[in-house]
Amino acid sequence: MSAETVWEGKYIKVLQDGTWEYVARARGIQAAVILAVEDGHVLLVEQYRVPLGRRCLELPAGLVGDEDAGESVVASAARELEEETGYRARAITPLGFFHSSPGMVSEGFTLVRATGLERVGPGGGDAGEDITVLRVPVAGIADLVAAKRAEGVAIDVKVLLLLGAGMLAG
Repeated sequence: MSAETVWEGKYIKVLQDGTWEYVARARGIQAAVILAVEDGHVLLVEQYRVPLGRRCLELPAGLVGDEDAGESVVASAARELEEETGYRARAITPLGFFHSSPGMVSEGFTLVRATGLERVGPGGGDAGEDITVLRVPVAGIADLVAAKRAEGVAIDVKVLLLLGAGMLAG
């Protein structure tokens, strides 16, 4: 069977393929997620997410092609890193394409590593985003996640990337 568009907005669309319903990005828009780790610290952001009804702890990220259809993943990641965190990277390296919730959405994201970080501004996102920037020691990630959970902050699944080795070790 082929998927039928049930509804389409500016950024997403709802599709049905037989009895399976799922969400996809509209207009070929993709996402870039930024792993900015350097000098034993990682950059994280906390922002309000409407679908969750609360703030969420995340890796910096943004849409590719939402404003300029020809923008590359690397250019988008650089733009989003600076906009969200106030840091500029000397180098951005793609690490691969991943899917975070394949049972519900077809969207995937390109994970990139940002290195050579330099603080060039306050970050915080654009006028409507209200992003809090966190520069956290990698060794303190598990404690930060526990504290944020206790505050009622949601934790994005991609933060598992930073918790993985500790979780595997027990």
